[in-house]
Amino acid sequence: MNLSRIRKPLEIIYVLLIVVMAAATVIENVKGTLFVRQSIYGSWWFMALWALLAVLAIAYILKRHVHRWNILLLHAAMVVMLLGALLTHLTAYQGIVHLRGDQPSNEVEQMTSMTETTRRTLPFYVRLDRFEKLNHAGTDAAADYVTRFVIMDGPRSVHAQVSMNKIYHYRGIRFYQASYDTDNQGSYLSVNSDPWGIPVTYTGYALFFVALLWLLVDPKGTFRSLCRELAASDSFGNALGIILLLSLSLPAKAQTTIPEKTADRFGHLLINYNERICPVQTFALDFTQKLYGRRSYEGRSAEQVLFSWIFYPQEWNNEPFIRVKNKVMRRQFGLPDHASVNAFFRNGSYILGPALVEYGQGNNDTFHKACADIDGKLALVMQLRQGDPLSLFPYTFHDGTTQWFSPFEKYPKRLPRREILFFRNVFPLIYGQLLQGNNGTVDEILMKIGEYQQKEGGKSLPSRLAYRAEIIYNACPLATVLFVVNLTLGILGIILVFWSRFSFLPLKILLGLSFAALTFLLALRWIITGNIPMGNGYETMLSVAWMTQLATLIYIICTRKGSGLMTAFAFLLSGFFLLVSHLSMMDPAMGPLVPVLNSPLLSIHVSFMMMSYALLALTFLCGVMGLLSKRRAGPLQLLSRIFLYPAIVTLGIGIFLGAVWANVSWGNYWSWDPKETWALITFMIYAVALHTQSLPWLKLPHHYHLLMIFAFLSIVMTYFGVNYFLSGMHSYA
Repeated sequence: MNLSRIRKPLEIIYVLLIVVMAAATVIENVKGTLFVRQSIYGSWWFMALWALLAVLAIAYILKRHVHRWNILLLHAAMVVMLLGALLTHLTAYQGIVHLRGDQPSNEVEQMTSMTETTRRTLPFYVRLDRFEKLNHAGTDAAADYVTRFVIMDGPRSVHAQVSMNKIYHYRGIRFYQASYDTDNQGSYLSVNSDPWGIPVTYTGYALFFVALLWLLVDPKGTFRSLCRELAASDSFGNALGIILLLSLSLPAKAQTTIPEKTADRFGHLLINYNERICPVQTFALDFTQKLYGRRSYEGRSAEQVLFSWIFYPQEWNNEPFIRVKNKVMRRQFGLPDHASVNAFFRNGSYILGPALVEYGQGNNDTFHKACADIDGKLALVMQLRQGDPLSLFPYTFHDGTTQWFSPFEKYPKRLPRREILFFRNVFPLIYGQLLQGNNGTVDEILMKIGEYQQKEGGKSLPSRLAYRAEIIYNACPLATVLFVVNLTLGILGIILVFWSRFSFLPLKILLGLSFAALTFLLALRWIITGNIPMGNGYETMLSVAWMTQLATLIYIICTRKGSGLMTAFAFLLSGFFLLVSHLSMMDPAMGPLVPVLNSPLLSIHVSFMMMSYALLALTFLCGVMGLLSKRRAGPLQLLSRIFLYPAIVTLGIGIFLGAVWANVSWGNYWSWDPKETWALITFMIYAVALHTQSLPWLKLPHHYHLLMIFAFLSIVMTYFGVNYFLSGMHSYA
C-alpha cells in the first residue's frame, strides 16, 4: 500500500472529526448537553472515527519509517490518551449522592437521558455531619463550600471532608462538592469512580508533555533549525517610531457640586461594593462610567458626581447624564446622546414602559435590549436615592463575623441600638451641614466615618497595600491610554516598516515602556484582588496583550534581527487586545473569584492558554502581511513557523493542565464542554501546519499564510464564540 492510499482517508477522517466536533457545540446550544453527549460524543460511530484515525496514523508513521523518537513519542501519547478515554467510557461511572440530616445513604443517582435517571449502590454508607457556606469577610460572596461527612463501611467509620478543589478518596471512589440545599441543611456530593481510565490518560498526558517540550529543545528538530535559519537571515528592515501627544480640555462645572476636597475624602472611605470591600472611589468610577460613559462629568470627578447625586438628586435629574447609545431609541423617543433622568418621564408616564413589557415577552431585538439597558441605568439612580448601594458601615459581632450596612436598610435585631442610630442619622447630618455651607464639618464627619470603619471593619478590611494599590489603579485609566497609544504606534510602524533607512530603536524603547506599564497595571489588579488577573474576560484580554509584548521582547533580545516588523506587530496586536477589553461585553469590575476557580492549577492553565493565543495571533499577523507583500512572504513564513512551535507547545500543555484541573474540581478530566472541544479543534487545526513533510503544499508561503489566517478563526470561536454565544461551564460572559 503506498502512502497516498493511507494519507487521503487519514486526512478525510481528520477533517471530518473537526467538523463533527464543531457542529456538536452548536447542536448542544439547541438540544442540550445530554443530547450531544449521548447522540454524538458517546455514540459508537464517533468513537469509531477516533479509533480509525489512530489506526491510520500508526500505519502512516510505520509506512514512512519515522525513526525520531520524539515524533514517535508525541503520537504514541495521543494514542494512549485515546485508550484512556475509551477505558473511562467503558468502566467509569459518576453520579450524585444527596446527604441531609443524619440519615445515611448509599444511593448514587445517575442521569441517563434528558428525563431518566438510574440509581447505583455504593459498597458503604455516607452520612452528613455538617455543611458550611463560608463567605469572604464582610460580604455575602462565597469563599468556599465545605461538607463534613462520615463514611460507614461495616464496623468502620471514617470522618471525611470535601470543599471546592479539595476532593476525598476512599476505596477508589472520589467525592467532590457539587451543590447544597438552599437552607444549608443538606449537601450534594459528586461521586466518581474511574480506576482504569485516569491512570492511563495521565500517562498519556505525561508522555505528551515531554514530547511537546522536546519539540523546542531538540537540537536536530525543526524548531531549532528554523531559529538558526532566522539568525543567519537579514530580511527585515528597520523604521523610525513616532510619539503622539494627546491633550484634553475640561469644560466648566455645572451648578450644584460637592467641593472636590470633600468628595475626595468621601471617595477614600470604604464600601461593600460588588461583594468586595473597596474604596468608595471605585464605586463612583463605575457609577459614572456606566451611566455617562466616561470617568468624569463636565469637569467633575467621579466622587463629586456620586456625592452630588446622593445629596442633590432633584437638581441632578435635569442633568444630561444618561448616555443613550442606540440611534433607533434616540429617534423613537426624541432623545439626545446624553439625556436627563426627567427626559424618560413625560406626562406622568415612563416612556420606556411599553418597550420593557415587549422585552419581557421575548422581543429582544437591538432596540428593546437598548431600552432594557437604559432601564437598568435608571434603576441604579433609584437605588442610590434609597441608599441601597451605600454599604459604608461595618459592624463586627461577638461571633467574629463582620457585616456592612447601608444607611436606610432593615437592620438585624442583634445590631446595637447605638449603631442603628449612627447609621441612620449620619447622612441627614451631612446633608444639613452641606445646606449651611459647613464643608469643614462635613470633612470631619467623613473622617469620623473612616475611623469607625477601621475600628469595626475587622478582618473584612483590605490590607494597606491593597488599598493603596486600588487608589493608584483608579487614578488613571491606564488600559485605555495603552490601547490608544499601542494601536496608533502599531499602525504607524506597519506603514513605516517598508522604509529600510529608518531605525526602529525608539519604537523598541516605547514597546518596553508599554510592557512595563501593562505589567504595572496587572500587578495592581493582582494586589487588589489577591488573585492572578485572569478571572474574567477583561483580565484575560489584558493578559494576552501582556504576553504578546513579552514574546516580542524576548524575540528582539534573542535574535537582534528583523525586530522592526515584530515591534510593530506587538504594538498592533496588544492594542487590539486592549481595545477588545473595552467592548461593552467586557466588565472591568473586580470581584472575588467563585470558589471553584480559586485553584493554582487553573491559573497556570489559563496562563499557558493565553500565551498560546498571543503567539498564534502573531502567526495570524504574519499571514496577513505575507499575503499583502509577496516579497516578504517567505521571511514571514519563517517567522510565523518559529512562533508556531512554542504556540503549539503552550496550547497543548494548557489543554493538558486544564484537564487535570477539571478532574480535580469537577471529577471529569474531559467532559466535551464547548470550550474544551474548541480548544481541541484549535490544536488539531494548527497541528496541520507542523506536517510540512507530509503536506508539501504547506511549503508554499501563500498556502501556509492562508492556513494561518483560517486557523485563527478557531481561536476567535474558542474565546469569543464559546464565551458569548454558546453554552457551557466556560461561558463566563
